[in-house]
Amino acid sequence: MKKTIFTVAVLLLTSAAIFSACSKSKETTKLNIQLTDNPFNAQEVNVDIKEIRVNFSDDSSGWVILHTNAGIYNLLGLQNGVDTLIASGNVTAGTVKEIRFVLGSNNSIKINDVVFPLTIPSGSESGLKIKVNKKLSAGLDSLLIDFDAALSILQIGTGDFKLKPVLKLK
Repeated sequence: MKKTIFTVAVLLLTSAAIFSACSKSKETTKLNIQLTDNPFNAQEVNVDIKEIRVNFSDDSSGWVILHTNAGIYNLLGLQNGVDTLIASGNVTAGTVKEIRFVLGSNNSIKINDVVFPLTIPSGSESGLKIKVNKKLSAGLDSLLIDFDAALSILQIGTGDFKLKPVLKLK
């Protein structure tokens, strides 16, 4: 009887040790995505950010949705060293391959006190994508994205503005 109890106890302890070792093998990191902008000659460039996703694989199977501070961001308020946290989340430490910004429909540009709609082809469907290929460090890591308004805004005729985003990892 004592031998059976001893054997069961050893098996339980061994199983617990193996389970504990396996569960600790994946390191995690808290990933912060921040947004900034280069100077541009307009009063406002407002982008409606709904969701931020990161991809950890070379195909479409590794997408993770981060906790996103959804809202309308005036890119011109994020110049000269100013940035803002737009998303964060605990993810498995690894290599971020791509970041996707999913946008809403409340995008606009203000020039000479006149607000114009800013259309973004496929911004709310497939999102704005930036290739990253950056290995995250364990614990805490941040990625600073420069949403370059000056290179991203195209004026087509009078009062028709399109956003063809130029996103850069800084």
